Amino acid sequence: MLSPMSPHSDEPASLRSTADLLGLVRSGDERAIRELFLLYQPFLEKWASGRLPGHARGLVDTVDVVQVCLVRVLGHIDQFDARRPGAFLAYLRRSLLNQIRNEIRAAGSRPQSAAEVSDRADLLPSIEEEVGQETVEAYEAALSELPEEDQAAVILRVEFGLKYQEIADALARPSANAVRMQVTRALVKMAESMGE
Repeated sequence: MLSPMSPHSDEPASLRSTADLLGLVRSGDERAIRELFLLYQPFLEKWASGRLPGHARGLVDTVDVVQVCLVRVLGHIDQFDARRPGAFLAYLRRSLLNQIRNEIRAAGSRPQSAAEVSDRADLLPSIEEEVGQETVEAYEAALSELPEEDQAAVILRVEFGLKYQEIADALARPSANAVRMQVTRALVKMAESMGE
């Protein structure tokens, strides 16, 4: 899953090499920019899939939203400080969530024809429509209370569907079992927070 080549060698890139790529991007390396796109675009597209409600799926699709997000983030890369493995992914996820919210707001202000409404009637509901906006907001609030490294582990497991060993590799953790314990503890904290 994490298979694009690193920018200046034939070794596979990983989420752990993001700090190196970000340094190269800051220095203006075009190849590093492409590598970041190749590395993160599939994760973000998978995460964003189904998050736009039916009324907002018209002029834009998931690929467009992800690309706009990546371009905006890379345009402000000098302001981002990647201190821990997984921090950039968490930052991208927050940026993408904001981009999706912007698209939803924009869709609400556009007039829709009857044909557009009937064309979208058979679309699957968004995650917010399926589980409820209140549940999504509670999840987001509980997630934001976790330490950054725990947030990254939960996001990679729950939202991106990575296996524990993949997360261990990405976050430079000692083992899959260590990640399993980390994610379990974090989810328990989140459940307690959401229960309140």
